[in-house]
Amino acid sequence: MGADLGLYLPPSSPCRGEGGKDDTAGELDFSGLLKKREGQQQLEEEKKKKKKDDDDDLGIPPEIWELLKGVTKKSEYERIAFEYGITDLRGMLKRLKKAKVEVKKSEAFIKKLDPAYQVDKGHKIKMYVELSDPDLVIKWMKNGQVIKPSGKYIFENVGKKRILTITKTTLADDAAYECVCGEERCFTEVFVKEPPVLIVGALDDQQVFVGDKVEMEVEVSEEGAQVIWSKDGVELTREETFKYRFKKDGKKHILIINEATKEDAGRYMIMTNGGQSEADLVVEDKQLEVLQGIADLTVKAAEQAVFKCEVSDEKVTGKWYKNGVEVRPSKRITISHKGRFHKLVIDDVRPEDEGDYTFVPDGYALSLSAKLNFLEIKIEYVPKQEPPKIHLDCSGKTNENTLVVVAGNKLRLDVSITGEPAPVATWMRGTEVFAEKEGRVRIEERNELSSFVIESAERSDEGSYTIKVTNPVGEDIATLNIKVVDVPDPPESVRITSVGEDWAILVWDVPKYDGGMPVTGYLIERKKKGSMRWMKLNFDVFTETTYESTKMIEGVLYEMRVFAVNAIGVSQPSLNTKPFMPIAPTSEPLHLTLEDVTDTTATLKWRAPDRIGAGGIDGYLIEWCKEGTDEWVAANTELVERCGYTAKGLPTGEKLLFRVIAVNIAGKSLPATLAQPVTIREIVQQPKIRLPRHLRTTYIRRVGEQVNLVIPFQGKPRPVVTWSKDGKPLDPKEINVRTSDLDTILFIRKAQRHHSGFYELSVKIENMEDKAVIKIRVVEKPGPAHNVMVKEVWGFNALVEWEPPKDDGNSEITGYSIQKADKKTMEWFTVYEHNRLTRCTVSDLIIGNEYYFRVYSENICGLSEAPGVSKNTAHIQKSGIICKQLNYKEHDFSHAPVFMTPLVDRTVVAGYTTALNCAVRGFPKPKIIWMKNKMDISGDPKFLQKNNQGVLTLNIRKPSPFDSATYSCKAVNELGEAIVDCKLEVKAPQ
Repeated sequence: MGADLGLYLPPSSPCRGEGGKDDTAGELDFSGLLKKREGQQQLEEEKKKKKKDDDDDLGIPPEIWELLKGVTKKSEYERIAFEYGITDLRGMLKRLKKAKVEVKKSEAFIKKLDPAYQVDKGHKIKMYVELSDPDLVIKWMKNGQVIKPSGKYIFENVGKKRILTITKTTLADDAAYECVCGEERCFTEVFVKEPPVLIVGALDDQQVFVGDKVEMEVEVSEEGAQVIWSKDGVELTREETFKYRFKKDGKKHILIINEATKEDAGRYMIMTNGGQSEADLVVEDKQLEVLQGIADLTVKAAEQAVFKCEVSDEKVTGKWYKNGVEVRPSKRITISHKGRFHKLVIDDVRPEDEGDYTFVPDGYALSLSAKLNFLEIKIEYVPKQEPPKIHLDCSGKTNENTLVVVAGNKLRLDVSITGEPAPVATWMRGTEVFAEKEGRVRIEERNELSSFVIESAERSDEGSYTIKVTNPVGEDIATLNIKVVDVPDPPESVRITSVGEDWAILVWDVPKYDGGMPVTGYLIERKKKGSMRWMKLNFDVFTETTYESTKMIEGVLYEMRVFAVNAIGVSQPSLNTKPFMPIAPTSEPLHLTLEDVTDTTATLKWRAPDRIGAGGIDGYLIEWCKEGTDEWVAANTELVERCGYTAKGLPTGEKLLFRVIAVNIAGKSLPATLAQPVTIREIVQQPKIRLPRHLRTTYIRRVGEQVNLVIPFQGKPRPVVTWSKDGKPLDPKEINVRTSDLDTILFIRKAQRHHSGFYELSVKIENMEDKAVIKIRVVEKPGPAHNVMVKEVWGFNALVEWEPPKDDGNSEITGYSIQKADKKTMEWFTVYEHNRLTRCTVSDLIIGNEYYFRVYSENICGLSEAPGVSKNTAHIQKSGIICKQLNYKEHDFSHAPVFMTPLVDRTVVAGYTTALNCAVRGFPKPKIIWMKNKMDISGDPKFLQKNNQGVLTLNIRKPSPFDSATYSCKAVNELGEAIVDCKLEVKAPQ
């Protein structure tokens, strides 16, 4: 490239005119060469000027110039120059001023979008343009997609200003935006900066006891932020969730330890991308506190002694000791532990019970002691004696009373008793003595009063209870019958027995337990499957156990349930019925007709019913019966899905009636019945071949294609079908024949030339026969034209003749295609197409050239694979023109690749398309290889390579920091190779 040719004629320059039309052909035109030299010098000067302009760019990438053009404040120039390493600030300002003068004024925009915008995540941002005409229509686009106004994107029109506001920006809003007005558009990029997550409320040191629940809480500046918890420098992962639980509550993050142990003590830390916080957790053994100690007791004989204490931990167990010996429970001694209270009860105190009593908690070096003093009192008196008496509110005629209580309510029966000495009351249920003093069912004793208490009565409390009071003088007995009444159990076996188009019958059994009160009725509810909304079907109780639900939608799944009602209330709901669908049988099938009949079969056809409904059609049932009877026989064991069926095994000669019934999930439809009976007898029909129209002429196929002939025929009973070719039977290895009741198929997988011929089809029933002849021709491309010769040459013309091809491909030759070629280049050009004769005259040949000719044969399959080439040539002679060859040595332009302009190190901004440029020279034209870190990048779609007359460009689309590398350009030809490289640094936008 750029070589000085001087006065030498390049080898590629022609030394004679084309077609002999130039009278000066063969002589050198020195004035033309001088003009060409002057043009090349002017081209070199323009290249130098262009190189000078490129040098004026000061090595600053184009994307930085675009960023500088959008600056409005002068202070921003220094910031951008410092950020991107630009040292020649004055030269940059001069170049920028010159560029601004050359900016073409926009016709639509007075003010365009800024080159880039930056906003913090969660904040809103406004972008605007100013139009030259307020009536202009604009479109806002994001990454090439049109933006529509919404709560996130707000469009405003203020005079000539068009404003786009993005509310609550997210990382998804970090994209390229453009404003389109007709054919003009302006661009910008929005960078969304994610703010660092800061620690707003730090962790606090905590001191807890073993077994306590620990919650370590911290508050951050952003909701949904990602945090990392660690203990003593080791990260706490989700795999340890059996020990630690992580909780998020808005901006708060909580680490929860349900039961702290000594191993949980340590230093805990929480980290975010904007800070961290630490706190110490101290776990100590828990101290047991005595909330109520044991008091000394002084009791009389036969009285009760109760030692009671309260400790701080309700899980602590312990033992009781008397004079150092462990106390064991017995009939008189009861030991209990409820919550934080520990109790030792001694009934009927005796003198031997006197002593020191101690309670020792398990696992603690602690003991509680008290003393029991026995007080012996001797009083001599004559006691009053009176037999015991039970005072009940009854009629007095009997000592049996019945009490009714509603389940869940409290029953308290206070029975007054009298007698001297004070009688002892004993409660019995049946024959078992009931003596519980605590619990849901218990006995409470007071002076002259014995109370029987039932908290939250249950069915199991129902029964007969007896109270017996005794003293030395006598006894008294009373019986109480307690009856517990409740709401009934849910109804049993709720089920759907039948359904219709919009109704269903619901049946259920009465509850097993009526709650002690008669069932007065039932409430029924219904809902759609998948819904949670139940709809009441009756507001007054329904007394029967069969209910018809109506006004339902056909094809929709429903569920139903039933409640039982008595005087106490409403039961729990029964189990839901299985999902059911209101559907009805279809209407009867339409247009039932008889299509065919034989000695034992009948073929019926019909159409689908008019009304099918949501249940669809499962199939059809076909039945027949003899004329004069009502005994219908099923012709098919399985439902038929299509609208046609052939009933087989019918009695020959009988007159039969037929009917068809549609069946779906709802049942059978009304039948469609034939109006007249059918006699089961074969009908003789003369054989007839129905030859398709395209087979009545010669059937042509190409070699290798399939031959698939389907020929219908008719005739009853089933005719005998035979095929033959040229009077001979077919070869089953090459030709397949398949015959059914209605048609016959001739199939050849890959047709060959020898399959051509006359095929005869015969359809015969007894002495009746029909025949058809089909002509098949298999063709292929013809052979080349034969014996191509140049017969005569005159002026600029040549006469070419040839003979037809020896192989016509089994098809008529439709024409020939003739081509010519210069002997020097041997490049072929078509002269004639579809030439029907076996000769042609080729005109407009160039004087001085020598030509070959070749001819392709053509039939309906196309041109022949190979041409027939002329055995001689046509030489167009020159007349009276002599070329004077100059004696000079041709210049050798060959040389190894040399880079005229090397690659330059670059620093660019991420996201802006950049380009690397260099220039190379070499002959033959060198092969160019671009490399990144010595790796070939030719197949990478991110990089676009260009080569314009030796000026090499590598475009990098929207580079990222990962594209920072050393880039190399390598040029190779047969004389050598050359390589240049540069460093590219991609910086993230600030």
